[in-house]
Amino acid sequence: MSKIITRFAPSPTGFLHIGGARTALFNWLFAKHHGGEMLLRIEDTDRERSTKEAHEAIIEGLKWLGLDWRGEPVSQFSRVERHKEIVQRLVDEGKAYYCQCSPEELAAMREQARAEGRPMTYDRRCRDLGLCPPHEKPLVVRFKAPREGEIVIDDAVQGRVEFKAQAMDDLVIARADGTPTYNLAVVVDDHDMGVTHIIRGADHLTNAARQTMIYEALGWTPPRMAHIPLIHGPDGAKLSKRHGALGVEAYRAMGYLPEALRNYLARLGWSHGDEEIFTTEQLIEWFGVEAIGKSAARFDFAKLESVNGWWMRNLDDETLLRRFIEFLPHAEDDAELAKAALKVLETDEGRARFAASLPGLKERAKTLKELLSLAGYLFAARPLTVIPKAEKILRNGGREVLARLLPVLERTDWREEALEEAVKAFAESNELKLGKVAQPLRAALTGSNVSPGIFEVLVALGREESLARIADQVRDA
Repeated sequence: MSKIITRFAPSPTGFLHIGGARTALFNWLFAKHHGGEMLLRIEDTDRERSTKEAHEAIIEGLKWLGLDWRGEPVSQFSRVERHKEIVQRLVDEGKAYYCQCSPEELAAMREQARAEGRPMTYDRRCRDLGLCPPHEKPLVVRFKAPREGEIVIDDAVQGRVEFKAQAMDDLVIARADGTPTYNLAVVVDDHDMGVTHIIRGADHLTNAARQTMIYEALGWTPPRMAHIPLIHGPDGAKLSKRHGALGVEAYRAMGYLPEALRNYLARLGWSHGDEEIFTTEQLIEWFGVEAIGKSAARFDFAKLESVNGWWMRNLDDETLLRRFIEFLPHAEDDAELAKAALKVLETDEGRARFAASLPGLKERAKTLKELLSLAGYLFAARPLTVIPKAEKILRNGGREVLARLLPVLERTDWREEALEEAVKAFAESNELKLGKVAQPLRAALTGSNVSPGIFEVLVALGREESLARIADQVRDA
């Protein structure tokens, strides 16, 4: 068996959306599973809609997901002369022809088809005219589709799919300016690049039939195809932005881990028993198109968050710290806090402080965004901004309690057990419930009424910073 070569071929007319990311992942896993390689081809022949920003976002999104490919990305537009060569070959062999029909004539055909309640197909009026350039009218090149028989796709997911030849159109394979169209360019590129397997969305099944006709006309063997069901929302409707039809960069900004998104996307349409959590190594070992279902997968944010929470808790602290730092420049909703965090984490002391608190923090956070929020007290500069609920605690006797507690903490050994013992003894001796001490202490240390365990916070901030924050509030009493 020849080496397995898959390809991911996005169009740079928009960012890498979640459906495209899953397609890339499936191609990558299939190639890795078989010891093969994935290629990346940017289908940029639509020059008006293709943008440099979308191109860069696709590359960055794939890299963030941890998906690699062989060699440099191939620009489809750069191969236009090769495409023209094949178009001319088809014309020379009588398998394609020049068409002079104007947009107005084509519009009239569409109207007639609509009135008769049938699909619009070109009526082939130019098929046997023998037109050739130069010509008084702009000429496109159309492929001569067979008029009888069937086009059969032996699909690895959908099974045997048949199309009646008489229902197939004489599709345009080159525009009037000579540039090739999608279906022609894809066939030539996949053949020339040695692609053995094509994994893409089921919305390409009709294109598969068109491309198969071109393959047969050229005497080339088509790659093995696998058309995967589309992704729907949890309500079964077509995936929209409210369901999660966003670019990969949006998931990064929301604080999802690439490991978790890979894990979750793999389970959208593919399964391995009832297992939900997979390492990359397990995905590569177990992935196969035979385990892809035919029904549309349903995207569920709650499930994604659950998977992400598992990865947050189970990643080693060093990797999680690295992922957190990588996330911060993209935390658009918390940009100011993220900047402060980056500044603190640039110092050895700040990095050590955050690393020490990470084991406790990651148990409570389901996303990196939540982790930033929970760890915000570590990055805040003095004097702290205190939210209204915390300020109310301080104002209603909290600062007086802190004024009496401060000298006790100043002479306490700065270990979690010793601090807990000292604070509990202080509460008991002052006939206070522990909450009446812990609540103002939390407000002074974090500026909030919620935080990780208060003794954990004291140790994470360290003696000097903790005492200084408490003193700030005592001075305001």
